[in-house]
Amino acid sequence: MSSKPTPNASYSLTLRVKIQNTPGKLGEITTAIGRVGGDIEGIDIVSVGKDFLIRDITVNAASEAHDEEIVQSVQSIDGVEVVHTSDRTFLMHLGGKIETVSKMPLKTRSDLSMAYTPGVARVCEAIAKDPEKAFTLTIKKNTVAVISDGTAVLGLGDIGPLAAMPVMEGKCQLFKEFGGVDAFPICLNTKDPHEIIETIKNIAPGFGGINLEDISAPRCFEIEDRLKEELDIPVFHDDQHGTAVVVLAALLNALKITGKRMDEIRLVVNGVGAAGVACTKIVMAAGVKNIVGCDQSGALYAGRTENMNWVKDWYARNTNPNSEKGSIHDIIKGADVFFGLSAPGVINENDLKNMAKDPIVFAMANPVPEIMPENAAGLVAVMATGRSDYPNQINNVLCFPGIFRGALNCRASRINEEMKLAAANAIAEIITENELYADYIIPSVFDRRVGEAVAAKVEEAAYATGVARRKRTDSDSEF
Repeated sequence: MSSKPTPNASYSLTLRVKIQNTPGKLGEITTAIGRVGGDIEGIDIVSVGKDFLIRDITVNAASEAHDEEIVQSVQSIDGVEVVHTSDRTFLMHLGGKIETVSKMPLKTRSDLSMAYTPGVARVCEAIAKDPEKAFTLTIKKNTVAVISDGTAVLGLGDIGPLAAMPVMEGKCQLFKEFGGVDAFPICLNTKDPHEIIETIKNIAPGFGGINLEDISAPRCFEIEDRLKEELDIPVFHDDQHGTAVVVLAALLNALKITGKRMDEIRLVVNGVGAAGVACTKIVMAAGVKNIVGCDQSGALYAGRTENMNWVKDWYARNTNPNSEKGSIHDIIKGADVFFGLSAPGVINENDLKNMAKDPIVFAMANPVPEIMPENAAGLVAVMATGRSDYPNQINNVLCFPGIFRGALNCRASRINEEMKLAAANAIAEIITENELYADYIIPSVFDRRVGEAVAAKVEEAAYATGVARRKRTDSDSEF
């Protein structure tokens, strides 16, 4: 079963090559790159000499080792010199990916006296008298803290706060690009849940919301639960709830294709970490009744003692109504739906053949899913992964910018289950009945309608459930 990564922009490099100006040399280069599996994205002329050309050739590869293989293949051509190579991903990150900018120019003495001393004192006094004015007179209105301790970063695990910064910066980019939300990355040099909670509480006054990111389970559950109780602004652990919202949106549309009902399906979840638990909870709220979760020790069931913690205890007591036992290969038999939030290659073609008719498979391990789509072809009714190079990408960016945009718009005190369900339905409804098909159950992350639709539905749910603190008649221009 092949699980070799395909060339993608993550390992994109630009080769600057000096080419002897003779017929056929460019063809030799493209052939050499193609022979070792490189995917050419662009070829540009940099300069032309008397008997040579210098070109930039941009190539997508599958790994760092593949990058080297491509360079060596080009370098071995007679009359071709690789002058320089640039890793385009590292170039994008040079100096960081975000910056702060002033919203208005400071060109005169009057500008300075209003923006800073002495005029700013009047604004400070106004907020001291009425703390709610912080939402209109400071960045709190539109600012989210993206906070991590670096213990569960992407597929990398516990790499620490410094190494987590590029991911948090990227998250902030996505907030701004897809939700118009100003976000700031904060990486904490502690793994102690109490210290994390106290630190976030102490910095919270400057933010309108808190996005927890890449904090390992089960600590993330305790941290989020306590912060939700002790802060008056939304706290959202995206690895849990962002994933869950998008998974539910995809499931809603996948069930339309298969003609199955939410309350009748049998769902198997492999991977009972932060995302697995949150996905389970949201589909339970949406009506799924028969769920069995599996981890490395097999099915979770009430009374199991091996490899358990307090979160898995809750899971075992609230799922698996028939107390099924066994490995994932046993449990998946007869399942209508499979959620994979675990590790590469844990299921195979035989497992898919043993599922119920028209199975739905969401294999979301990254970068290599629980089963590759090409291995599942013809065996499933609907397939989704977490990857951008296959149809139906389950991507949190469909969710969190719009959720926070809606929450900030109405000054919500929290993000509750009704708001998450509203977000999932908003995402699902972007795709009309006429557009819906097996390879298009979830909209593209670049579909600009998504953020606006999610924000509107989330804001509506916040007002309906009484967590919105801004009256619909409020105006930010009233001081």
